Amino acid sequence: MSGKAAGAVTKLRVAVLVSGNGGNLQALLDAARGGDVSANVALVLSSDPGARALLRAKDAGVPALAVPYARDPALGRQESRNAYDARLAEAVLAYEPDYVFLLGWMRILGNAFISKFPGRIVNLHPALPGTFPGTHAIERAWEACRRGEITETGAMTHFVPDEGVDSGPVILSERVAIGADETLESLETRMHETEHALVVKTARLLAETGAHGRGPSRERYHSSEGV
Repeated sequence: MSGKAAGAVTKLRVAVLVSGNGGNLQALLDAARGGDVSANVALVLSSDPGARALLRAKDAGVPALAVPYARDPALGRQESRNAYDARLAEAVLAYEPDYVFLLGWMRILGNAFISKFPGRIVNLHPALPGTFPGTHAIERAWEACRRGEITETGAMTHFVPDEGVDSGPVILSERVAIGADETLESLETRMHETEHALVVKTARLLAETGAHGRGPSRERYHSSEGV
């Protein structure tokens, strides 16, 4: 971002927040390295120092930071959370990302973080818009199918404008049918494949619009399945 030559092609700079394995992070790293998306992962930050995602980042030559949460005994619960979110924001801002991707980030971010990246935080969630917010979404969808309530689930990417859980404006979504004899393991495998592809498609869309951190208009994005 800084020090760019006039007329140089600028790639989308993405910071990734992730708490665990980092399979979706790997899909984005591979796509960026292979030229399938005009983006660079500028930072990988995890709330878990032992997260495999940090090793994936280091293997790819990407800066990797661990910022675990620990409640400050001198502060109340909310004040301690605000201080942590402010510390996260400061760490991420140092890498000047155009967007912050939440790819398996397991903490709800508060305004102390969100306000620093207006219109620039993207979350991946393994469910269709308006369905199964929160954790264990794939398992809950599979169980709902077993009860005869649904025949499909899906995944989506959406902006994070506030502290709502998996409820921001949708960027893209993909439907995934659930077979009558589907096992939870087979559904999880297909869902992860869908998520990997959706992360790359979302990064490509954001890069192609040329938004580059300018707070994109919501009208420019849509569900790929009309959800």
